[in-house]
Amino acid sequence: MEKIQEFITNNEEMLTLYTGAITKVHGQNHPEVFEVREVYEDLVSKAKHNAEDYQEEFDKLRQITDNYHIPDDVCETYTAVYQYLEEADYIYSEEKSK
Repeated sequence: MEKIQEFITNNEEMLTLYTGAITKVHGQNHPEVFEVREVYEDLVSKAKHNAEDYQEEFDKLRQITDNYHIPDDVCETYTAVYQYLEEADYIYSEEKSK
């Protein structure tokens, strides 16, 4: 699971900043961003502990975000968070299938 750990670690600083920002800006209209941030923090914790299984977290993210659907009324930061998390999900799925 090296690729997913590397991806999460390499993007941690930015995604931590971005997930915090979208909770402040969009939390009132999109309360799901609070859950997205919690699951993201779980992913970071697992990556730091070299976990092998991220399936539960990505299942939750797909459910919470309606498969990473980006609402029409959000900013570029919100969009970036969902795109990065979707990419992480893809990397994990690819790595797991090998």
